[in-house]
Amino acid sequence: MTETTNTSRRAVVLGLAASVAFGRHALAQGLPTVAVTKDPICGCCEKWVAHLRESGFSVTVTVGPVNPLKVRLGLPRDLASCHTAQVGGYVVEGHVPAGAIKRLLAERPQGTGLAVPGMPAGSPGMEVEGMEPDAYDVVLFGPAGRSTFARYRGGIAL
Repeated sequence: MTETTNTSRRAVVLGLAASVAFGRHALAQGLPTVAVTKDPICGCCEKWVAHLRESGFSVTVTVGPVNPLKVRLGLPRDLASCHTAQVGGYVVEGHVPAGAIKRLLAERPQGTGLAVPGMPAGSPGMEVEGMEPDAYDVVLFGPAGRSTFARYRGGIAL
C-alpha cells in the first residue's frame, strides 16, 4: 500500500508540474516575444525580465549598448530608462508592468510605444522591501504626442 501511495503521489506531482509547464507555454504562445536590450551592469533589468516571464511572455535578452537603439527607435530622451524592449511592433521603455503591455497589444493604439521614465520605486523590477511604492504614469508616446496610458502604484493599476 505504501508503494501505491508513493506512486500515486509521484504521479500527481508530475502531473501538476506538467500542467504548470504546459499552461505557461500555452499562455506564452498567445503573446509575442519581448526582445529586451539592456546594459551589462543593470540588475533591475533582470528582475523586470523575470516579471514579464512570470506574466506569460517569452523574452529574449541582448546585452549591449542601449542608447544607439533608443535613438534608432525614436525614443524621446526624457522618457529614457535603463532598458529598452520591442514587442509586437511597439517600443517598451523602462519598468512598464506586464499588464500595461498586454493591454497595449490587445488595444493596438496609435503610437510608438510605452514608457515608464526613470526607475520608480515599486515598479516591476524596482521593488524594495520596506519602501513605499511610488505612483507613476505609463506614457503612450509617438509622433502625434504623448498621453497617459495607465497609472500604477507599484505593480497595481490605479
